[in-house]
Amino acid sequence: MSWNVIHLDAIAPMPWKNGGGTTRELIAWPRGDNWLWRMSVAEVTQSGPFSRFEGVERWFAVLLGAGVTLKTAGKKQTLTPASQPFCFDGALATDCDLMEGVTQDFNLMTRKDRIEATMTRVESPLSWAINNSSTVAVFAMDTASSIQFNARADDIQPGTLIWRTTVKGDQLRLDTKSALMITMLHKDTA
Repeated sequence: MSWNVIHLDAIAPMPWKNGGGTTRELIAWPRGDNWLWRMSVAEVTQSGPFSRFEGVERWFAVLLGAGVTLKTAGKKQTLTPASQPFCFDGALATDCDLMEGVTQDFNLMTRKDRIEATMTRVESPLSWAINNSSTVAVFAMDTASSIQFNARADDIQPGTLIWRTTVKGDQLRLDTKSALMITMLHKDTA
């Protein structure tokens, strides 16, 4: 099995119902309304509330723009393009305040009763071994990256998401200056 690849510029933006921005859904797996995980890139054009998603854990990372302040569960979290991704409960009321205009943001949503996820901003080479069968994804932000999976190396163009299933013992190396690395462990197979 090789990497699944999707380019951001191949996805048409869909406007939000509240008019506060647009979303480009990169992947929802499995397809349809009963997805277990979903990745998208949003352009937030005005401050306002996020939609609520019961039973969903959300990860949020600023890609472009000055940044945002998210208010959720009575706490504020300021995020910029230099910040690590922020994880929060999608069921909670969450407001987004733009710091200095439009931002572009990467979003990961997972069904928290089925998927255990992590998302990390990576700005230097990173190697790791897979401990459990999982799904691994990489989003190359504004620079090209390369990934070695066991003995095979592949390039990742800017604005591209790749993902694949891995098994215990697989070896990965990500060479990048600007990427998001995501791992998702299916709780029923752990």
